[in-house]
Amino acid sequence: MTTTPEPTPPRRCRWPRILAITLLALSLGGCVACKVFHSGPYRPPQPLPEAKLLDMHVHTAGIGAGDSGCFISKQMESSWKLGIYLKSFGTTRDELQAKGDAHVVQLISRQLAASKHVGQAILLAMDGVVDANGELDRSRTEIYVPNEFIAKETAKTTNLLFGASINPLRKDALAQLDWAKANGARLVKWIPSIMQFDPADERLTPFYRKLVELKLPLLTHAGQERSFTSARDELCDPQRLHLPLKLGVTVIVAHIASTGANEGQRDTDRLAPMMATYTNLFSEISSLTQVNKLGYLKEALTRPEWQGRLLFGSDYPLINTALCSPYCYPLQLTVEQCRRLSAIENPWDRDVELKQALGVPREVFTRSRLLLPP
Repeated sequence: MTTTPEPTPPRRCRWPRILAITLLALSLGGCVACKVFHSGPYRPPQPLPEAKLLDMHVHTAGIGAGDSGCFISKQMESSWKLGIYLKSFGTTRDELQAKGDAHVVQLISRQLAASKHVGQAILLAMDGVVDANGELDRSRTEIYVPNEFIAKETAKTTNLLFGASINPLRKDALAQLDWAKANGARLVKWIPSIMQFDPADERLTPFYRKLVELKLPLLTHAGQERSFTSARDELCDPQRLHLPLKLGVTVIVAHIASTGANEGQRDTDRLAPMMATYTNLFSEISSLTQVNKLGYLKEALTRPEWQGRLLFGSDYPLINTALCSPYCYPLQLTVEQCRRLSAIENPWDRDVELKQALGVPREVFTRSRLLLPP
């Protein structure tokens, strides 16, 4: 008599477990390292500004609930990352289905209102891939958060501002820029490796000229992108940004182009020399306290190329995950500092005070408001 073997259970993604073990090891090892090899913050900490800060890099999420117009791809929907993202916002898929995607924006606004350090944030839309006809290609787009949704929901709050996202290959891209400006957009956000276009493409010249005309800064991702299931990282090479910079666009490169490489050179090193060439080029420090970016904040604060060019951003909701822990900095922070910072409940306050303790200067915290005024 033969028996039918039981089906093999589906393999579970090991990354969450590996991340948890890694963070535990860092925490335990950090306690020892703090005592033996403690070297202190990257720069002497300065008092925080009295006025509340502007966070210029905040994300929301949407699954299409409540007629938001948002959508996510099947690959993203089945990814383990989705559950982590929604949890970091303080919600679940079932809750969004019941209350609509606007519920996430409301959660962000309420959480931000409870912060003692951050008063406003720019909430970013996310455009998708465009087909040969200049229309949104849903089949190749992983995450889509429309401008209309963000403009409508931020207008209901006093602490969230509209950050537009427009793929420049759209056939109506210039008209969309006019609409975004008229509806209060403070900047335009890109992730070329996800939206699948080349910033160096000469066809984008009219788009860049319109950005200059409307005085809309361009916040663009550079370096490696791993928040999505796939990415063409070569399109986020900082060297592809010479065209908009030469045309006078104010360009803010996210994350100092951390963690990526092109042509055998780190993207951070490809970006740094450009600072001396273009006075309209800036960068920002969002995500630089994450465990997968250890060392990049030190570069941002100590390399001369970045001085006077850095803005404050958080990359929320990632600051509300295990990726950002003070225990990842055993050589810079004491055990008592780590305990105190970890106990801060509000994610923005925890992010600001961690960065302050590591040596982010006062001028970096205030530059976002100077460059992106009301």
